[in-house]
Amino acid sequence: MQNNIQKLSATLRHHILTSTTAAGSGHPSSCLSAVELMAGLFYSGIFKFDLDHPEYPNNDRIIFSKGHAAPLFYSLWAVGGAFDTKELSSLRKFGSRLEGHPTLKFPYTECATGSLGQGLSVGVGLAINGKYLDKINYRTFVLLGDSEMAEGSVWEALEIAAHYKLNNLIAVLDVNRLGQRGETIIGHHLEVYKKKAEAFGWQALVIDGHNLKSIVAAYQKAGETKDRPTMIIAKTFKGKGVSIMENKDGWHGKPLNAEQLTQALLELGMVDVNLKGKISKPKNNVIPSEVEGSPSLSKLPGDFSTSLRSGRNDINYPFDKPVSTRRAYGNALAKIGETNPSIVVLDAETSNSTYAELFKNKFPDRFFEMYIAEQNMVGTALGLSRRGKIPFVSTFSAFFSRAFDQIRMCQYSDANLKFCGSHAGVSIGEDGSSQMGLEDIALFRSVSGSVVFYPSDAVSTEKLIAIATTHHGLVYIRTTRADTAILYNAKDNFKIGGSKTLFSSDKDLITIIGAGITLHEARKAYEELKKENINIRLIDLYSVKPLDTKTLKKAAAETRAIITVEDHYPEGGIGEAVAMALATEKTPIYSLAVRKLPMSGRPQELLDYEEISARAIIKKVKTLLK
Repeated sequence: MQNNIQKLSATLRHHILTSTTAAGSGHPSSCLSAVELMAGLFYSGIFKFDLDHPEYPNNDRIIFSKGHAAPLFYSLWAVGGAFDTKELSSLRKFGSRLEGHPTLKFPYTECATGSLGQGLSVGVGLAINGKYLDKINYRTFVLLGDSEMAEGSVWEALEIAAHYKLNNLIAVLDVNRLGQRGETIIGHHLEVYKKKAEAFGWQALVIDGHNLKSIVAAYQKAGETKDRPTMIIAKTFKGKGVSIMENKDGWHGKPLNAEQLTQALLELGMVDVNLKGKISKPKNNVIPSEVEGSPSLSKLPGDFSTSLRSGRNDINYPFDKPVSTRRAYGNALAKIGETNPSIVVLDAETSNSTYAELFKNKFPDRFFEMYIAEQNMVGTALGLSRRGKIPFVSTFSAFFSRAFDQIRMCQYSDANLKFCGSHAGVSIGEDGSSQMGLEDIALFRSVSGSVVFYPSDAVSTEKLIAIATTHHGLVYIRTTRADTAILYNAKDNFKIGGSKTLFSSDKDLITIIGAGITLHEARKAYEELKKENINIRLIDLYSVKPLDTKTLKKAAAETRAIITVEDHYPEGGIGEAVAMALATEKTPIYSLAVRKLPMSGRPQELLDYEEISARAIIKKVKTLLK
């Protein structure tokens, strides 16, 4: 068997070299170092996968966290019989599904990779799903490069994987010593990686990454481990098998030219380019009728589907008792969790503030504490999403900024994720600037296809979370710390791209647009201005993305000016969103937003200081009317 895998390794090297030279770009040297590691996994019977059904639940999972090794990734599947090797010549070409780094265009890709340091976190999510949720015996393998081991998110993933005893997770560390511009921080000192991995609670196996006997033995030993994940730490050489680049600096991301390719292929010797490896199928290989993607509304339990379509009538908040939107978030999850088993919740040690603990208390088996490690939390949630779960991910809104790269990458993996950022804006008060989410709307608005909700009361929060559950894609829900008045009742309906006009008349002079805490400030302003016979229109812009453009244009046509008020920095916030939507209108638009460096203080003091309070709104209205 090993002799055959050795021949297959030569075939893989041939395809890697020829496809990258044809493309005129790529990372052949980074692929060549991991050839034996991956050939030994794919073609030895260790890795189990049904090629005809990539979504089959029992399939093992493989993630190339070092996504620049994509030519190896594609070659493995082609040589394994998944598709014709002739297609490898389309590598990196416009329209090809074999992109420069793996994306979901290629059906055997678990998630888009290439932004280093993220693959292991996604692997954690896949492994948690297999062990604790679906309880299926598939294993998850993650190929890591030694350069990305400098990323903190990798170590976040290492500690949480050990905490949850993910013995179904195997990390394969390709220690080829050379990074993009020289030697990595640790080089070939494998004992350092071993000590670190063991310190984080992993089984660590140090091997020669080009010795097939050692490689297969390591995979076998990893499969016998019962209580912890395994890291296979392999000493390899970048550019292995091609003398011009083997173990030499300066070859990262450089393909061979035609002349160099000819010489390299001669060095490989006699290669059977048509040689095929066999990828073993998993046991219990019965194809279920539904294995593709995440649950849709039509697949959800009957009571759940009906209650959402009818707009949810199980919401009851007395109008005389203010409730924070963050608490309503927890209430909504606890209700939805009863009828939708696909809901899982992750929180970054803030569940008693985000109120995700209400779900945790009711469904402890579907709640995962991710501790203060937001980057790994988002990556893990992506892994869960890729196995059909609907993860709700919560923390303080400010702290999603440190996980923006992970959030950004989710858009390329067809992620079905719901984020809830609490404690938004200066209205949180005395905790001060470090805790105030003031960039989060801009962050989530910038993600392609995302939905951004900013509810202002408990009823709308619950309604919007129900909608988020049925919408496939990325949804951000911004919640506030303070208790706020109840504005709506169970009969009120909400939708993606909607808004609510709280007050309007044919005598309105100016339109005020708010959301969250500023909507309540605008209500105060409305009442005061009304006493002076100054009519203003008040719009609750609960859907910040997409916007209710129809209502906004109507307001622009019927009033003299529009004022947006937000507890957020002006850049990328509600004001800019409205201005973009009304760019063709002549009605002037004014933005009240957080423009001064915030500080500690009582919430009302800070709203006044930033000029986004009722007092500031009244002042602006009167100034415009002069």
